[in-house]
Amino acid sequence: MAPAPAWEHASRDTGEQPAVQVTFLGTSSGVPTRARNVSAVALRLPQRSELWLFDCGEGTQHQFLRSDLRVSQLRRIFVTHMHGDHVFGLPGLLASLGLAGTCSGIDLYGPDPLRDYLEGVLRTSSTRIGYPLRSHRVKEAASSGSLLLDDGDISVRCTPLTHRVPAYAYRVDQKPRPGRFDVEKARALGIPPGPIYAELKAGRSVSLDDGRIINGASLCGPERPGCSLVYCTDTVFSEAAVELATGADLLIHESTFAHAEAEMAVARQHSTSTMAAQTALAAGVKQLMLTHLSPRYMPGNPVTPDDLLAEARAIFPATELARDFLSVELSAAEA
Repeated sequence: MAPAPAWEHASRDTGEQPAVQVTFLGTSSGVPTRARNVSAVALRLPQRSELWLFDCGEGTQHQFLRSDLRVSQLRRIFVTHMHGDHVFGLPGLLASLGLAGTCSGIDLYGPDPLRDYLEGVLRTSSTRIGYPLRSHRVKEAASSGSLLLDDGDISVRCTPLTHRVPAYAYRVDQKPRPGRFDVEKARALGIPPGPIYAELKAGRSVSLDDGRIINGASLCGPERPGCSLVYCTDTVFSEAAVELATGADLLIHESTFAHAEAEMAVARQHSTSTMAAQTALAAGVKQLMLTHLSPRYMPGNPVTPDDLLAEARAIFPATELARDFLSVELSAAEA
């Protein structure tokens, strides 16, 4: 079995560019606090200079300004559901992108009402979007289990969650990468450096000037699995979420309530810390990140975020607590 992709904090120097960088721009539920804004998670794809955004609570564009992310690289936005703490920042962000004049286009994915919501806000505020804004409804893909997106390098799937309004979790999978190219072996075969190396690295066969045909695959190590992550909020414990997250490298899961408030969590169709951990355990993920914490657990209160973290770790030890502006990296496995 090939080794799993590594999950690590972005501050760690891995010696190579990460496949995906995850930055939390908002980790509170319902309303912002002094330390936590409402929901937003950014995925930076360094090798293609793109940003993807998951949810866009009020103030998300301010969070971008306080981060190292370049909003000009934003290409896709995925919305889990239509509650305000997940969408109220979207009209302002889209309007600002239009005023900047540098946006090449945005693809929006989300529940059925998302397009009507945005068209209404933009129309009644006389806001003109001067770039392509493409809307994609996710309900059918979520219900059928079909791919929502496949761009040749990354695929996205989604699934319905259990919440008071239609809500969806998203899974992002990077496709396997070619094995590492053995430069020394290529030199030993007398293959001159240059553009030909790119062809060989891609596993293609090339013809040399001396008539030899070299199969690039013979100079590459085993194929390396890509990274995978799942973004899951808002929901009570969901078997569909377990299925979607199976084997993922990183599961980002809401943890609105502590275990003692499980009855309230079920009534409001949110998750407790233990429900998030049970999802991670059942899905066999490699790492769990807790987010969407209720403001009732602010530091200094009887129950704090550290208590929620301890509850989750008692079930799933590989759990961390998200905070605003925390960045983590997902890197492809070594061959």
